[in-house]
Amino acid sequence: MAVRPETARPRRLLARMRDVMAGLASAEERLNEIVSIIASDMVAEVCSVYVRRAGDMLELFGTLGLNSKAIHNTRLRFGEGLVGDIGAHARPLSLADAQSHPNFVLRPETGEEIYQSLMGVPILRGGRVVGVVAVQNRVRRSYSEEEVETLQTVAMVLAELIGGGELIDSAEQLPADGTGALPLRLDGIALNPGQAMGVAVLHQPQFGIHLLVAEDTDAEHKRLQDAVSEMHGRLDDMLGASDLKDGGDHRDILETYRMIAEDAGWLERIEEAINTGLTAEAAVYRVHNDFRVRLGRVSDPYLRERIHDLEDLTGRLLTHLRGTSPESKILGEEDFILIARNMGPAQLLDYDRTRMRGLVLEEGSPNSHVAIVARALDIPVVGHVRDALIRAEPGDPVLVDGDTARIYIRPGEDLQQAFIENLESNRLRRAALNALRDVPGITADGERVRININAGLPSDAALLHESGADGIGLYRTEIAFMMRTSFPTVDEQVIMYRDVLSQVPDKPVTIRTLDIGGDKVLPYWQNSHEENPALGWRAIRVTLDRPAILRQQVRALLIAAAGRELSIMFPMIAEVAEFTAARRLAQRELDQLRKRGIDTPSNVRMGVMLEVPSLLFQFTALLPRTDFVSVGSNDLIQFLFASDRGNPKLARRYDPLSPLVLSFLREVIERCSAAQIPVSLCGEMASNPLEAMALIGLGFREISVSLHAVGSVKRMVRSLSVKPLADYMESLYDMPEHSVRGKLKAFALDHGVVI
Repeated sequence: MAVRPETARPRRLLARMRDVMAGLASAEERLNEIVSIIASDMVAEVCSVYVRRAGDMLELFGTLGLNSKAIHNTRLRFGEGLVGDIGAHARPLSLADAQSHPNFVLRPETGEEIYQSLMGVPILRGGRVVGVVAVQNRVRRSYSEEEVETLQTVAMVLAELIGGGELIDSAEQLPADGTGALPLRLDGIALNPGQAMGVAVLHQPQFGIHLLVAEDTDAEHKRLQDAVSEMHGRLDDMLGASDLKDGGDHRDILETYRMIAEDAGWLERIEEAINTGLTAEAAVYRVHNDFRVRLGRVSDPYLRERIHDLEDLTGRLLTHLRGTSPESKILGEEDFILIARNMGPAQLLDYDRTRMRGLVLEEGSPNSHVAIVARALDIPVVGHVRDALIRAEPGDPVLVDGDTARIYIRPGEDLQQAFIENLESNRLRRAALNALRDVPGITADGERVRININAGLPSDAALLHESGADGIGLYRTEIAFMMRTSFPTVDEQVIMYRDVLSQVPDKPVTIRTLDIGGDKVLPYWQNSHEENPALGWRAIRVTLDRPAILRQQVRALLIAAAGRELSIMFPMIAEVAEFTAARRLAQRELDQLRKRGIDTPSNVRMGVMLEVPSLLFQFTALLPRTDFVSVGSNDLIQFLFASDRGNPKLARRYDPLSPLVLSFLREVIERCSAAQIPVSLCGEMASNPLEAMALIGLGFREISVSLHAVGSVKRMVRSLSVKPLADYMESLYDMPEHSVRGKLKAFALDHGVVI
């Protein structure tokens, strides 16, 4: 294979560095020789290496060109100067006129005032910045992209030198841990409810690379191809034979793996890194570090979660490159709690699921792949538990409470005994709720209440029957879109929607059209920055401005629902004109399909999602035009109070059980009832038995809840008599109080309502 000019330099440079690294000189002597080699090869007058010290300081450890007296004396805080900026943001910097940059800081002891241009890159190890390497020139030099890539490749070798513990104690590279043997309670967020206990098992994947420089590039390409083929085969076997084979999620997850590996250019980037002279293992690790840093700067939670899919793939591919195959991790005879910073879904499946009782994540989100898989396995999960990995030791007893989003490390005997008793109580409670699965939601005085679920994945639909719910009141189509790397075609969407509808052939399903924007960003959608994305270009506003998206989605829904009733709901409707435009577009698609002789639904209902309060003022014009109204309580309450529900400072400032919210919802009910338009409510408000009780007292007879809440809400419904509650609530609407939660709770206790 001919060597391309752009890859010749890094391969030559790596070969020279390999020889230095293999020598017997001290670490500092090797570092000094390496900076000389880099400077010479890159035609730079200065090459300097800064190493991260405790307290997030970058200390000059080696240089050619700067004053040698500055070594170990020049220190820059993270974010201070150009070197500190590179370290703080973990990104390369290339400047023809470095001294004109606003972050430039002159350290007189270095003598660098005579150098104009600078190029620097972070030295990354395990996704963490452990140093910075920079080159400088006297003239104003514009460094090429190939030169930046070369310096990034060189930084991998420096990372191993720094991480080896010879320059500084490797323990100094770790964050301060604060580990102790005392009992601890750590709080997080609930990703899957339930309680569990077991001993701690720490998931800490190691990507140690021992051979960085390739002898034969062609051979490394062949090794990579073989390893990728083995990895895909192993994933197919593992996921196909797993407990998830009937749920459908593993197909989505595996498809996402393939899209990351192919569409996102993952393999292509690895191939390019091999061409620079790296071994296949080093190339995989190099690309992993690049992606991790890039995605780590993104605020969108879905995109940040893809870091862990990539980490999963990286570890798995490295395992196959080393000639081994990941096997199920059977850890002794004890039940265990798995603790991880975060992880990909296949990594979870590597562990012995017969003994894994709970999962604790330092990061994580409800829609992360690992949370979805854990949910399907009925494993309690608590996420965003800060410093869980460094506060727990392997074998420590751990209690996981997915209901209160807390974990207990090294709990005392009294707490452990109380937890055991609570587990038994919960087991009996679940058994009682399961007994209600096949009975309808009918109140003690005979009022029928339909309890639907909110869903977003085929597996949610499959679990509907086990929950005893009446149907799907809200199917979020955007989740399937978010799990892809490009817009699905009409044919692909037809398959997606048929998969959902086939799971519930005999129950109603209300499907919401694409609700993207705000905090729901598609990885392949170029979103512009907005000062207030919750109030910005999102949901129906996007699809009316880009009607091809809405037309294709509606067409796919109509084809997928052929022969059955279809309910389509349009989100974020702020005025009647928006609903009219969306309905007209959908009707046009229906008419065209029928003209072409394509089977369509037996009946199509089109409704609005009431989330924007302004729509209530147009109810007189809206109600004759809509087939149903569904209240989206999450956004509605946010907009009513002008309160960002994602802001932790405002999270509990306003209560859904305030007279203001109840009065608004009562008017919605009264207006819909007078016009004989069906009305329901979906959102977090309905999933809490006390809030659900209030909704029934207002007049709602159809609510949509999270899957895990069906049993507890149904139990509340069957213990409730509606008329006394409705009469009591008449006294609450005009009260000046912040909340009437306490009053409603007292009513429930006084009247035997199980909340």
